[in-house]
Formats: sequence, structure tokens, C-alpha cells
Amino acid sequence: MTYITSFIFVGILSLIAQLILDNTKLSAGHITSIFVVIGSFLDTFSIYDKIIQYVGGGALVPITSFGHLLIHGALEKTNQSGVTGILMGMFDLTASGITSAIIFSFIFALIFKPKN
Repeated sequence: MTYITSFIFVGILSLIAQLILDNTKLSAGHITSIFVVIGSFLDTFSIYDKIIQYVGGGALVPITSFGHLLIHGALEKTNQSGVTGILMGMFDLTASGITSAIIFSFIFALIFKPKN
């Protein structure tokens, strides 16, 4: 059942993103930013944690989980270290994702040539 709810959750998010892309003048970057902010907003009020408990790992796949991790880490470190923990917490949970994005971008830039 967890596989089905995960599939449905990610499918609904993808459907919403595609509808926004098709019916507005927003670019894919705008939509990605919107979903990161939505994930951050939902985690601020502990709603995203409830979604993860119900949906399972499917809630950790889309870009909304990146916003969730940013805020979740910031709030966790702020409770431990105070105001200075905000930035430390943001980069603590998202460091692997940011590092892998940089490494893969570099590798693909070496392999593929731009058209222009």
C-alpha cells in the first residue's frame, strides 16, 4: 500500500507542475522554486512530516522534500545552537544533494557539448 500512496503523491505533484507549466508563462525554474517554498512552508508547520509518515519514501523524492530538508535542518540546529545554527542546519541535511548536483553537473559538462 505504501508503494501505491507514494506513486499517487508523486504523480499528483507532477500533474500539478505540468498543469502550471502548460497553462501559465512560468518556466520550469519558477515551478521548481515554488515547490521548494511549498515544502518549506509545509515543514514549518510540521505538515510535511505527517505527509512523510502517511506516504512514505515517495514524499522524499520530489523537489518539495528539498525545502522540507532546508527548514527541518535549520529548525533542528536552531534549537541546539541558537541563531547561528540556522545556516549550519540548512547545509547539514542538504549537503549530499548539493554536492552530488555539483559533481554530476561538472561531469556532464565535460561529456556533452553545448549546441550554441
